[in-house]
Amino acid sequence: MTAAGRIDTAESIDLFTAAWRRERVVDWQAPGPVARAAAGMSGLETMRAIRDGILPEPPMARLIDFRLRVAEPGRIVMEMEPHEALENTIGLLHGATAAALLDTAMGCAISTMLPAGQGAVTLDLKLSYLRPLSVKSGTISAEGKLVKLGRQTSYAEGSVRDGNGNLAVHATATFSMVGEAT
Repeated sequence: MTAAGRIDTAESIDLFTAAWRRERVVDWQAPGPVARAAAGMSGLETMRAIRDGILPEPPMARLIDFRLRVAEPGRIVMEMEPHEALENTIGLLHGATAAALLDTAMGCAISTMLPAGQGAVTLDLKLSYLRPLSVKSGTISAEGKLVKLGRQTSYAEGSVRDGNGNLAVHATATFSMVGEAT
């Protein structure tokens, strides 16, 4: 490294060496057939079918590698083991990891209260990051809870905790209700 703190060309080349390369293969089930299979199920039935391995996890869950652990009326808990594929350049988990977990958990919490044919899509998502997460954080859990179920708009809140139970991220979100009950 130069005196000005810049990386010189030789050091830059070393950063791209094969010894430092990582690879991660992600596979998933096509979402269309899964959506058709779940079409006659209530939101709670669908969430429990995913939790229990009856329905495949959505592609996003496979990409980030989180799992649905708890599916109750108005409440969802997801867990993940943090890995370096989700890190940013300062060695912490990218904030989008918590955002994706919370958006999913809160939307699914609303879905648990919906009949077949209805769903919820995110209108807004507000996150407050309270502590950083890293691969050393232990099992990360995200909980989504229904605050208010409405005909056109619903509200949820969520939290992400590290492996010691410390609150790392708090969120609130508004969702638009879509579809018609079958």
